[in-house]
Amino acid sequence: MTIPGGLPLGENLRSGRERTRARILVVEDEDALARLVKNHLERAGYEVRTEGKGKPAIAVAAEHWPDLVVLDLMLPDMSGYEVCVELRRLYRPWVLPVVMLTALNQPKDKLLGYSHGADAYLTKPVATSDLVSTVAEMLSHVERRS
Repeated sequence: MTIPGGLPLGENLRSGRERTRARILVVEDEDALARLVKNHLERAGYEVRTEGKGKPAIAVAAEHWPDLVVLDLMLPDMSGYEVCVELRRLYRPWVLPVVMLTALNQPKDKLLGYSHGADAYLTKPVATSDLVSTVAEMLSHVERRS
């Protein structure tokens, strides 16, 4: 499957013309959901790492340069909003897209998500096809800008 921008799903265009698998960081404290999201993204061709807490996720993002973050808002050590603010201190939106995936589904929650730096906001439960297509779309925006 090819995403808009011409790359097969799961591939990322890095420096020059070298193609690599896009790296996704999933920040989700519910183990079963983290595994489910990881499995579906890996099947779509992405390299996926999971973290269950915000502070370790920020450290991983700083050290390993993911291409995209899927971020839950309700984490045990800090809010996903706070994580997003920290990620924005490390990376600009056109470099690192953040997709919030959360059970918080009120309009004010979405507004807060976007105002804290999210590029997309999906609510649980979400169809895995919607999540995978959102990830692909966000990555295609990064590709077009690079």
